[in-house]
Amino acid sequence: MLKLNKRTKAGLAAARARGRNGGAPFKMTPAKLRLAEAAMGKPETKVADLCVELGVTRQTLYRFVGPKGELRADGEKMLKKKTRQLSA
Repeated sequence: MLKLNKRTKAGLAAARARGRNGGAPFKMTPAKLRLAEAAMGKPETKVADLCVELGVTRQTLYRFVGPKGELRADGEKMLKKKTRQLSA
């Protein structure tokens, strides 16, 4: 585990209070998720081609969408979070 000193923790807390979060942005977006959901529901879809088109790995795709096109828990969570932010 990474040890952080008091000043670093204070800086991170101040950034969070201003609405900033660390880390890289997600590769999967709600728009990509909807496209993947529709494409995975079609039997002629090649998963490798879809991954290249979306710019995500196979693992990321299957984390959000099942093989039959159904949303998985992470996919539902992402869509809820985005709609909650829009309605707030």
